[in-house]
Amino acid sequence: MKVYEYKGFPNPARVRIALAEKGILDKAEFIQVDVLGGEHRQPAFLVKNPTAAVPVLELDDGTCISECTAITEYLDNLDGKPSLTGRTARERGIVHMMQRRAEAGLLDAIVTYLHHATPGLGPDIEIYQNKEWGEYQRKRAIEGARYLDSVLAKQPYLAGDFFSMADITAFAGLNVFDFLKVEVPADLAHLKAWRARIAERASVKAA
Repeated sequence: MKVYEYKGFPNPARVRIALAEKGILDKAEFIQVDVLGGEHRQPAFLVKNPTAAVPVLELDDGTCISECTAITEYLDNLDGKPSLTGRTARERGIVHMMQRRAEAGLLDAIVTYLHHATPGLGPDIEIYQNKEWGEYQRKRAIEGARYLDSVLAKQPYLAGDFFSMADITAFAGLNVFDFLKVEVPADLAHLKAWRARIAERASVKAA
């Protein structure tokens, strides 16, 4: 497997954590794409992913899979141990629901703030910005963090009693909070305790 990425970005980190959880981090060849230099918008990369985003997983037969959820789904179905996407129909439904809530309400929201209301990745990359929209997404990300805290008040992980891709997504989102120096509200004790536990996982440290 080849993974096209820009190391340090939140979405590539999600795939690295998933690979480490599955115990196959060392089976992947990581190829760095110069996003800041615009390499992701060049024809050679657009053949692999027309949406011009990293990461992309390329299989031995040349098949390219983009989108973190799809990549994690593929990796999980290689053997299902441990499961990141759910072992039963009920678990799978809950994992995908919470994954989407963590992605849309936290990670995507704070990344939208980055791209629209801050200098982002620089003028060559940020070809359109809407500061008002970005500031709204910052508020939305904080609301998303508050929602996740309420979920974690009742259970150890976002999808229940096991670590899943929903947790990976939320963890990546909070790392963007740190990068942007956006404070997680002090009263979100459950979210902060959960984050500290996730940070100690071997997969997170390896990624």
